[in-house]
Amino acid sequence: MIDQATVDRILDAANILDVVSDFVSLRRRGVNYVGLCPFHDEKTPSFSVSPSKGICKCFSCGKGGSPVHFIMEHEQMSYYEALKYLAKKYNIEVQERELSDEEKKAQGDRESMLILNSFAQEYFSNLLFNHLEGKSVGLAYFRERGFRDDIIKKFKLGYALEQRDALSSEALKSGYKKEYLLKTGLCLESQSGQINDRFKGRVIFPVFSLSGKIIAFGGRVLKKDDKTAKYVNSPESEVYHKSNELYGIFQAKQSIVKNDGCFLVEGYTDVLSMHQAGIENVVASSGTSLTPGQIRLIHRFTNNITVLYDGDAAGIKASLRGIDLILKEGMNIKVVLLPDGDDPDSFSKKQSATSFTEYIKSHETDFIRFKTNLLLESAGDDPIKRAALITDIVQSIAIIPDTIIRSVYIKECSRLLEVDEQVLIKEVNKTRYHQIQKEKESTVSALPVGQESSTINDTIAQKVTTLENNVNKEKPLNTSAATSPLDRYERTLVRYIVRYGENLLFAVTEENEGESIQYQVATYIDKDLKEDDISLKNPIYAQILAEACKRIETEKDFCCEKYFISHPNAQISQLAVDLVSEKYQLSKYHSKFQKIETEQEQLIHLIPRAIFELKDAIIKQERKKLNEKLKQASSENDFEKIRATMSEIANLDEIKTILAKQLGERIIIKPNI
Repeated sequence: MIDQATVDRILDAANILDVVSDFVSLRRRGVNYVGLCPFHDEKTPSFSVSPSKGICKCFSCGKGGSPVHFIMEHEQMSYYEALKYLAKKYNIEVQERELSDEEKKAQGDRESMLILNSFAQEYFSNLLFNHLEGKSVGLAYFRERGFRDDIIKKFKLGYALEQRDALSSEALKSGYKKEYLLKTGLCLESQSGQINDRFKGRVIFPVFSLSGKIIAFGGRVLKKDDKTAKYVNSPESEVYHKSNELYGIFQAKQSIVKNDGCFLVEGYTDVLSMHQAGIENVVASSGTSLTPGQIRLIHRFTNNITVLYDGDAAGIKASLRGIDLILKEGMNIKVVLLPDGDDPDSFSKKQSATSFTEYIKSHETDFIRFKTNLLLESAGDDPIKRAALITDIVQSIAIIPDTIIRSVYIKECSRLLEVDEQVLIKEVNKTRYHQIQKEKESTVSALPVGQESSTINDTIAQKVTTLENNVNKEKPLNTSAATSPLDRYERTLVRYIVRYGENLLFAVTEENEGESIQYQVATYIDKDLKEDDISLKNPIYAQILAEACKRIETEKDFCCEKYFISHPNAQISQLAVDLVSEKYQLSKYHSKFQKIETEQEQLIHLIPRAIFELKDAIIKQERKKLNEKLKQASSENDFEKIRATMSEIANLDEIKTILAKQLGERIIIKPNI
């Protein structure tokens, strides 16, 4: 963890204009700067940077924030990774807790392996372009495949000599240890202790981590030899875990975010060819089955995956299980079947970026429909096969976490499979129930003997109970999300808290003690709401009010705007940015001949008005409920209930009158400034 003092120094040093300018070309417009948004395609600049407020915001897609949150979004880093990035940029030393000896050893090994991998990549790339064998064999192969030099250099491709110990000899000569040559998997050791290069005689595809470090290699043999594997990959190591990595993710991450979608292909050359065609939001599973770790890696950048298939029916069926894992993560998945005889590599070489995209849009289909049609073809009219098909489809639908999406797919599959919708609903719920039961069993069995497991069991039991109650009862849900009628009034108050929370609003002199009590914007709002036993319904709003009051009381020179814009909670920081951002600026012409009173100067009137409007909205909401209650009582001729309800309505109307009167008569003593 980074200590708070260091975090504060980083936040103080980070200049939003300086940080954003590293990635976006900006030009001045009034007191702000504008440029094309880095998070989506646009022709007219809508991305605004405010140096005075220390924030950026796109008024088209809504993304932005403080320097920390801009780096988090643009580079897909965690909060603390972004802090370290900015600390390095501004030469701020990051103080973290002391590592144990074991941790220091592991960290040292990891760093040494990464350094060695970087050396190996440079060595392989140098051979490809400058060595006679590298040029005549390796470079000739890549150019024969149609790859341009800029693509070869972009992915840092290389070549390993046929010589048995070419790399190991060069590495040892350069001072690298044999231990790390073996740990990285660059070399193998025979029983006699002799070191052999793993990738000899192959073209090399370096594998990059998300942050751009070389963590592994893939090598393709060029000689036709049935006894030799076509591809060889680095083994698992302390720096490379195959199940958590994807080929091309480093080169693709910004394009994935910008396009809000990712193409998933199988091999290295598929990725290279698509980049060469201008399609950069593409990654490869490198011929292995998809894993949850790889899917979560894509999920960091987008919720949408498009899988490209080359038309091989056997290969498609073999990969369906991996696709189910994508559904389980709650992602949207589309499938595109390429023309017969084409794979992503060959097809993209025939297309431009525009024509490729147009083909995808016109041929993509959602995965459940694709899988249903695919299996229907193989099932034919055989009732046993059709029953197995229905079970298979139900399994896929059941793992989708979103209830609404499940309902939509159930309805669609009911039509395609000619099966009653209620039957499918029942089967899906039964399947989900059994899945939770399995989760419970596997979780409990994984616990150490004697470990307290009541909390885990309670959580899973709650899921099981929910599913038990839903079996035979689940119906397609209404997709329209209801928003609280009080939200806009609460949001107005929170906007004042974020922008001016620490500002002194007024002071009141107590008659008995003669002391002057000062109220800041946030503390006044909190006190006034508590007097009427009102709490903000939105939990994020309530958290902002509570944190503002606490820090105003305990911290000198506390600034709400700065604090909430840089808040570790992404929801709070994004909300703060939205609340302080202004799309339009008042022209200097308006203030040329007269003084325009600012919002800050009008807070003494605006804050009480905003509180009254919230209370008034609450009363209206309650009155509406009472009107419904009165209507119901009237239809039942329940005179006692009618009399009691009318009395409640009269009380509410009286309260509303008192509130309005208080608003007009409140005496406020302005502070002497």
